[in-house]
This record gives sequence, structure tokens and C-alpha cells, in this order.
Amino acid sequence: MRFPAEPFRIKVVEKIRRTTRDERVELLHRAGLNVFLLPAEAIYVDLLTDSGTGAMSDQQWAGLMIGDESYAGSKSFFKFESAVRDITGFPFVTPTHQGRVAENLLFSTICQDGKTVIANTHFDTTRANVEMNHAEALDLPVKEAYDPQLGKLWKGNMDVAKLEARLKADRDSVPLVVMTVTNNSAGGQPVSMENVRATSRICKNYGVPFFIDCARFAENCWFIHEFEPGYKGKSIIEIARELFSHADGCWMSAKKDALVNIGGFIAMNDVELARKLQQKLILIEGFPTYGGLAGRDLEAVAIGLYEGMELDYLQYRTAQVRYLGEMLLDAGVSIVRPVGGHAVFIDAKAFCDHIPPEQFPGVSLTCSLYREAGIRGVEIGSLMFGHTDPKTGKHVGPHLELVRLAIPRRVYTTAHMTYVAESIAELFKNRHAIKGMRLTYEAPVLRHFTARLEEID
Repeated sequence: MRFPAEPFRIKVVEKIRRTTRDERVELLHRAGLNVFLLPAEAIYVDLLTDSGTGAMSDQQWAGLMIGDESYAGSKSFFKFESAVRDITGFPFVTPTHQGRVAENLLFSTICQDGKTVIANTHFDTTRANVEMNHAEALDLPVKEAYDPQLGKLWKGNMDVAKLEARLKADRDSVPLVVMTVTNNSAGGQPVSMENVRATSRICKNYGVPFFIDCARFAENCWFIHEFEPGYKGKSIIEIARELFSHADGCWMSAKKDALVNIGGFIAMNDVELARKLQQKLILIEGFPTYGGLAGRDLEAVAIGLYEGMELDYLQYRTAQVRYLGEMLLDAGVSIVRPVGGHAVFIDAKAFCDHIPPEQFPGVSLTCSLYREAGIRGVEIGSLMFGHTDPKTGKHVGPHLELVRLAIPRRVYTTAHMTYVAESIAELFKNRHAIKGMRLTYEAPVLRHFTARLEEID
């Protein structure tokens, strides 16, 4: 077998229907060629995101029934808090309804004009929350991250030499260093424990707090378990505890590796910072023992955090992603290598080599994939991270033009992955018929969520 059989059996199913190509053409037209604006019921295989789209277990569903909905001090909060403390070691735990709320609380507190937050790579909401609070979001990934074809491990790492040079030059302007694990914007690539240790050591030397964006910490720990010397004999939770021990705090969108549909948290060692964040939380989300979540959601997160670290599940999970990636490679499709933990990233620049970056090749490919096969992915390229220079009027884009196929956890079968791979392989044969695009509407922040486009003839 090319990957392990599912370590679960299916108890409940949800019907999905196939639309016709003509229907999809009309739906794309109504959506302004933005797949975010398509109705989910018109998607056959939805790989837009792995965030909140997974299937919960019978134990998690059972947990929903015993959720304590007390406004303050519910039993479900203390179970949630205990799980987060057990795994991360951080004493001050604040629940949030998803990861970007944690980002908003943190960056609205520590950011201001002249400040720079450094990361191995910021994701879209992280960058937006930094920049909306008047600070700079600076990415310092290793140079290997910019080469999609390089099949080298640990392409998610921080460039520690550049980090130290930046802190040495101006430590006072940096309120925080962030390590995103796995590194989503760099193709879902893992970060090595060695790199986490080195980054932590540099931050401590310069007195700069070091946080981990741990939405996919379990998948990252699986890569460490499998490929970093000295970790094969350790459990995933042991590796996770070591990972967090090098940091001063973390935040998580629990909609990823905690296997839930909503939820998140921020946790840290700094009691004063935690109190400041909790005061803001009370203002905008709710009391600190529920943080915008129902008690039943806190129960599901507490259970899912442990289920997401089960080795047989992680072996299956990462192998299913790898299976899709290997099928695309066999078809000659250029993807980010090696295959990451939660998604396959198509190199849209290579796939649509006739479309320049300012015409959004990733969006063009995403729309074509939906139009021809009913599959929804997401562009991570010039629409998501690019902009027009106000001084020159020229397009400024990211280093990579990608289309991410994020696989929901415990949702799709091997046959679905095969369908996706065969559909992309067929599209690849006729790729030069794909047209570039131009914007007809864009929002000033996070424009990819609501933008509208048209094809260029």
C-alpha cells in the first residue's frame, strides 16, 4: 500500500453532489472568479483549507454532550486548561474562538509604529494583524524555502544568521519573534527541533520573547519523530513538550491539529502580558474561562489535542497528503517538495508559465480546477500576498506562486485523492489554455477573501 489504511472506520456520512461544468461556469461568474465566494454545496472535493473542516471523533461528539455552559469557571474550561498546560507547559492559558483572535489580542498589545515582528514566515492573518497595528511583518526563512523543487527537509526553518544580525542591529524594535510550525506559507514545510533551539537561544541572548504559532504542532512533531536524529524513540507528546519548552508562549488555531471545527487559545509564561490580553478578551469576546467558545467546544478541543498526537493517526494523515503529492509528481506536475504535513502545494508559476505574476497565475489555476473538476483549492501567491507599489505602480509579489490543496482531517478517502490527482493531471495537459486575470475589486486588507476578478482574453 502507498500509505497506511485509515485508523478509523466511518460511522456517519454526508452526501456530496456533482455539479455540471455549465453550472460551475455560472457559479464562478457570480463569484467574480473568487472561489472563496462559491457556495460550499457546489464543491465536490473541498481543499480550500484544513482549518475547521475536519471530522470529529465519537469521543469528541460525546464530549459535546457533557460540556458545561457556565458563564464563568466551567468544568469544561478547567479540562481545556489542563490539556493545554500538560502539552505546552505554559501556565497562563486564555481560550479564543480561533487563532486570529489570539493574534489580534497579542499584536494589538505589543505592536506600534517602528516595531518589527520577525517570523520564519507569517501567514496571511498573522501578517494582517501585525500590519494593521502599524508594525512590519518580516519573514526570515532559510533560502531553501524559495526553491519549490528542492527536496530538502526542514525548509520551514528560520534563517538564524539573519535573525541574529537583525537583532544585533536593532533589538529594541523587535517585540516578538514567531516560529510557525509547520511553515504554511512556505509549502507546509516542517521546522527542525535544532532550529527551534537555535532560534530560542538567539532570542534569549537578546532578551526578545519567542512565541510559536502552533496550529500544526502535532504534524511538525511527527516530522521530527520520523526524520530528526534522536527522536524516533520518543512519543509525539514528549517531542511536543520539548518543542514548547524552548518558547515563551504560543497561540493556536485549534481548528487544525486539535481536530475541531472552532476554537483556539493563547498561552504563555508572562503573567502581566496574559492579564493585558485577558482584559481585551473580556471586552470583545467574553469571560476568560470561555473566550467566545461554548463549553462543549472547550471539551472537544481538550479531547482533540490528544487525539491529534496519536502516532497511527499522524502516520495515516501525513501519508495521505504524500500520496496525493506523489501522484501529481508522477503526472509531471511541479509541486513544493518535499510534501508537507497538511497540504500539497502546486507550483502555479511552473504550471501556468505563460501567465505573469501580475495576472495571478495561482488564481487562474484555482478557478480552472474548480471549473473542470469541481475541486476547490486556494491561491497562495500574488493575490494573497502581493500588492501594487504606490510609488511606481508596479506589481510587487511574493517569491512563490502556489495553489494549496489543504486536506481536511479524517474526511476524504483514497479514492477522493486519486480523483483530485487525475483531474489535475488532465488539466495539466491543457494548461496553456488557462487565462490570466485582473482585479475588478479589492479590499485594502486580506483582499483575497473578497476580491473579484475577470479573465484577460
